Amino acid sequence: MSEPRRITKHIDLVKGKDAVLLIHGLSGSPLEMQFVARALHKAGFSVRVPRFSKHGIGAQAAPTEKWQDWLDEVVMHFDEMKEQYETVSVCGLCIGAVLALKLAAERGQEIASLALFSTTLYFDGWNIPWYRFLLTIGYYTPFRHIYAYQESEPYGIKNEQLQAWISREMGEKSTFASLCAKIPMTRLHQAEKLIGEAKRMLAEIEAPTLIIHSLEDDTSTIRSANYVESHIGSKKVRKIFLDDSYHNITMDNQKDIVAEETIRFIGETVAALSPEFDTIRVAQG
Repeated sequence: MSEPRRITKHIDLVKGKDAVLLIHGLSGSPLEMQFVARALHKAGFSVRVPRFSKHGIGAQAAPTEKWQDWLDEVVMHFDEMKEQYETVSVCGLCIGAVLALKLAAERGQEIASLALFSTTLYFDGWNIPWYRFLLTIGYYTPFRHIYAYQESEPYGIKNEQLQAWISREMGEKSTFASLCAKIPMTRLHQAEKLIGEAKRMLAEIEAPTLIIHSLEDDTSTIRSANYVESHIGSKKVRKIFLDDSYHNITMDNQKDIVAEETIRFIGETVAALSPEFDTIRVAQG
């Protein structure tokens, strides 16, 4: 397996009339979505993966930071794409998936379809510190200016070769092009507030929705995927579990399956086909 390219700027790949906006995770970068983006482009879609300056890698967590700032930036890119293409579908990873849900709740039928990767409504994975529940309390103390969540092995990656490369990169630098070494408590608090808003509005979402989640997700268990499926307003939902990946499924062992299923799902929805949407299955690597 070759080492990933360090991508920290926008990815813009123009091709067809149907487009896909991909939203990376909290303190992440376009590298997280690179593989899926290039696969979608090869399949005939125009693709954009912005480097979101408000919630991406290198963004400064100011005391005044709000999750609404993150959403405003997503909306800006979505509106630009709506002016250029006939259809726009939206994919998101982790908190990017939560932003995609909030966008879908607000924009309704303007969104052709949704693809949600490792949706994080609960930070309950096996690699989350036991004291995670104390952070909500800690936010309302001076501790919020001091604490930052420290990324640790396996960095959401099950693939051992990629995991080793990330370890080297994070040892040499304070950040890795896809995974931030530290996430400030203030940003985690805003993520929690965003999650609450998205959960509250799930019933308003009607866009056809693909949910892909790992059975071994180290950040957020399948509880999040099941919650979305149970509460989303869409009548067209497909849920797929992966059996050989951790949280960053767009980079891990089964990234090919993620790309293939996303291409198939978005292709079906923009072509107005009517396949079986309520498929729940485990995709084996």
